[in-house]
Amino acid sequence: MRDEFLDPAANDLSEVADEISLRPRALFDFVGQRELKEHLGIVLEAARRRGQAADHILLAGPPGLGKTTMASIVAAEMGANIHVTSGPALERAGDLAAILTKLQPNDVLFIDEIHRLSRVVEEILYPAMEDFQIDIVVGKGPAASSIRLTLPHFTLIGATTRTGMITGPLRDRFGLVARLDYYDDQELQTIVLRSASIFGIAIEETAGFEIARRSRGTPRIANRLLRRVRDFSEVRADGKITEGIASEALKVFGVDDLGLDKVDRAILKAICEQFSGGPVGLTTLAISVGEQPETVEEMYEPFLIQKGMLARTPRGRVAHSAAWQHLGLTPPASGPALFD
Repeated sequence: MRDEFLDPAANDLSEVADEISLRPRALFDFVGQRELKEHLGIVLEAARRRGQAADHILLAGPPGLGKTTMASIVAAEMGANIHVTSGPALERAGDLAAILTKLQPNDVLFIDEIHRLSRVVEEILYPAMEDFQIDIVVGKGPAASSIRLTLPHFTLIGATTRTGMITGPLRDRFGLVARLDYYDDQELQTIVLRSASIFGIAIEETAGFEIARRSRGTPRIANRLLRRVRDFSEVRADGKITEGIASEALKVFGVDDLGLDKVDRAILKAICEQFSGGPVGLTTLAISVGEQPETVEEMYEPFLIQKGMLARTPRGRVAHSAAWQHLGLTPPASGPALFD
């Protein structure tokens, strides 16, 4: 369940129900992403004035930044219904045709992980996006015939975490291609404090910032950490979250000052201690920490690289001096050259 943001109308619901409604319903209430909100505001207002469906939109960016939330906001701003599916769920052309034929004028079709669409389904999507028509084959063999159906004008919103895997013809058919950026600590603090007020949690502003700065720039992680700190404060304290309580709780749950968790530190320790700072191959590194190579490469390495602790080189992974310092270790006198 995605939980980027919290909705103020969910005070008396269970945590599961809270997660369902953790999204703002208006562009104005969306925290952060100023440039994207400005662009969307112009596109949606122009579409409303013309009385037409908005242009197709492609949202790109890492997980947890609000792509699904933004799609729901677009539908709400246009006063339209939203139909949600995902790339892997559309296995056959008939799956997509069944959804498209149910759309009403100005509806929003949201396809998550759109880069995972099969080639056959993608080919059906091209005329639907451009001409609002699809061809359906009826029958089999010599008796088969093609029927062209006209679709109502709709808005397709695609979300992807891998822009490079989207084919050029599909990407070019989107009227607006936007990327969601990581949030800064102040924006995350606003989200944490708002979430706390909805959950009915007593929290100090400094505690909110303490949680925010360890959230890897991701609202989903910030809200998850807030819930864990809330649990800790209710069990080990009086229920009020102070800066000290937040720091102690995050330490118990293995989140350090930079937002690194147990696996992040295990990766750095393996490179620094077992392999003398590297270089070390991805597969060897993954085996040493008990994770799959794909998991290490896609989930953990990007954040460590952003923090300047790790580098990918032709010969393998290399730990920077920041990694040694964070672990409290003494780096070797002459560290490995990046392209040695």
